[in-house]
Amino acid sequence: MSLLAVHDLAVARGGIRAVEGVSFTLDAGEALILRGPNGIGKTTLLRCVAGLQLAVDGRIEMAEDSVAYAAHADGLKAALTVTENLRFWAQIFGGGNVEQALTAMDLTALADRPAAALSAGQKRRLGLARLMVTGRPLWVLDEPTVSLDAASVERFAALVRAHLAGGGAALMATHIDLGLGEARVLDLTPYRARPGRPPGRPAGFNEAFA
Repeated sequence: MSLLAVHDLAVARGGIRAVEGVSFTLDAGEALILRGPNGIGKTTLLRCVAGLQLAVDGRIEMAEDSVAYAAHADGLKAALTVTENLRFWAQIFGGGNVEQALTAMDLTALADRPAAALSAGQKRRLGLARLMVTGRPLWVLDEPTVSLDAASVERFAALVRAHLAGGGAALMATHIDLGLGEARVLDLTPYRARPGRPPGRPAGFNEAFA
């Protein structure tokens, strides 16, 4: 069974359909990269998969509590240290090795530093390390490499590869070449909604998710 199956999905932004008729599956060990021009609906589609907004048509099938979502906000508590942030998320999600996450994103030397004192790139590395302590098999990522230098991009790519090798899957929107030759690419341009078409009513939970 696929970790994620999307059937004939249509999503809207600001009451206007963005893309429609999108279908794909993601199995364990697979990564899919969404491409397309700015504003086409990549972020909106990712938010629908993550359960943050409803689709206007179609169906999303995945196991309950299977998604870890990372977007432009890093999801950090400023007053907590790097380690305390990871421990907090590990407790929320019920598992995960904090030390491994620190090592994977080169945060060990910053372990006792408050998140408020981190640079933008360091905050992003911590936000991505958070994925490792969730224990969730499906990572949904919106431009995950923003604020990262070249070395950190390589670390993140290695993180994704390890996740895939462990039976996880990743759905992401990124303009950066992560060197993931095994990843499939889905260009959303052919799925751009027809102009003037009404968005329709949002699909209810039982219609959008199974």
